[in-house]
Amino acid sequence: MDINMIANMLTSNWNIILVIIGGCSILSFTIFIERLIHLKKSEIDTNQFIINMRKSIRDGNIVEAIGICENTGGTIANIIKAGLVRHNRAKERIENAMEMAGLVEIAHLEKNAKTLSIIAYIAPLIGLLGTVLGFIQAFSEMRMSGLVDISATRIGEAMEYALVTTAAGLVVAIPSIIAYNYIVSRIEGFVLEIQTTSSEIVDLLNERNEEDLY
Repeated sequence: MDINMIANMLTSNWNIILVIIGGCSILSFTIFIERLIHLKKSEIDTNQFIINMRKSIRDGNIVEAIGICENTGGTIANIIKAGLVRHNRAKERIENAMEMAGLVEIAHLEKNAKTLSIIAYIAPLIGLLGTVLGFIQAFSEMRMSGLVDISATRIGEAMEYALVTTAAGLVVAIPSIIAYNYIVSRIEGFVLEIQTTSSEIVDLLNERNEEDLY
């Protein structure tokens, strides 16, 4: 078999693998940027928000407190609003409402983030697949031709290009792992703020309800 035909067959497979890896890279970068923008929009000044909430709730102005949540927007404000609209219910009902709203909001924060983890996992495997396919084809052609038409230089080039796919997979996987862990750490920070803020608001509402009974 002609050496040029062998080279073309190998190059064709490598190009397909590299295109797939390139697609994973673009998808990973797009998801990371989209998650960063979403997380940024979800952030609020928690300290100032709690101060405003504390004043409104202690004054018994729940409508004003709900309005502050609507004007503030963001993950924490949406969760607190879910509890405020049930301010006259039992403490457990308020907590359950906030918990359900929290699950929804956290799901929004985590949306597509898992895809980064998947890309980080499969990109090296795709690259390794390209390398293995390249080796299989190279050795198959060596066996079929009996090494008559294939020089050591050409075989070396074939092996080198096959290994490029593994390197490309790692180049995509490493940043994807870093991006995924960064997003997860940001979400964990949100969860901590949600728990702290929700607990304080529940206590304020409970204190206010107890005062109304006397």
